[in-house]
Amino acid sequence: MSVALTDDTFAARAEAAPSPRPDAPSPAAIPTVVLGGLPIAVQDRGEAARLMNDWALSRRGRGLPPLYVTSANGQVLSNCATDPEIRALFAEADLIHADGTPMVVASRYVCARPLPERLATTDLVHDSAKVAEATGTRFYFLGGSPEVNRKAVANMRALYPRLVFAGARDGYFKREDEDALVAEINAAAPDILWIGFGVPLEQRFVSRNRHRLTGVGLIKTSGGLFDFLSGAKSRAPGLMQRFGLEWFYRMMLEPKRLGRRYLTTNPHAVWLLATRSR
Repeated sequence: MSVALTDDTFAARAEAAPSPRPDAPSPAAIPTVVLGGLPIAVQDRGEAARLMNDWALSRRGRGLPPLYVTSANGQVLSNCATDPEIRALFAEADLIHADGTPMVVASRYVCARPLPERLATTDLVHDSAKVAEATGTRFYFLGGSPEVNRKAVANMRALYPRLVFAGARDGYFKREDEDALVAEINAAAPDILWIGFGVPLEQRFVSRNRHRLTGVGLIKTSGGLFDFLSGAKSRAPGLMQRFGLEWFYRMMLEPKRLGRRYLTTNPHAVWLLATRSR
């Protein structure tokens, strides 16, 4: 189900919105380190949010394929090391963020340049929304069930009243519907398209359709973001997050779905961080 989101003050805000910074570095200019075999951006959340907004606005109305930012955690490191298709999908991204505290900790010991902090999408979306309120950057949420998607949008609009939503769409559609979906998103012309299907479904969608999403400025893959924004799922307590145990909290909530996954990929990820980082 697609939702068109209108805003009476959008036009006025768009006209008054500041231009992206002309001196903003390109994604290729962002320093990276190799962690577990993947190139990971060395950024903090504030810089990442500002640059994502700058890059998205700089492509508004130009008819170019969008820039593409994704994230990696221990499971992704393990999957990329064992599955050539998944590794190739992540290689298509312009930038990869570290969405895992163990990656940040490991970087302090095995990399010449440590990561300043974890860039969890569940935090980054709020940083980006605060910037977007001031710049008129338009969001589009794609993914989740109809109810989860609706609540995620409603909750974000309640938190950030000046945030502009170009549209929203749940993730329940068939492959043969993608042409119509791409046309719909292009017509809405969001600056940032947040896609939450989970790995690797969201990466496959981007790979198939990125070249056609010319009405979009930037794509950010988002995993289970909308479940958290909607309140369908809760995040780990702050102390568990700080000690890199959010995965354990989620596994306790969903042991059947996540138990085997985390107990197999996490040890492999630790080995990868120790042996394939620099």
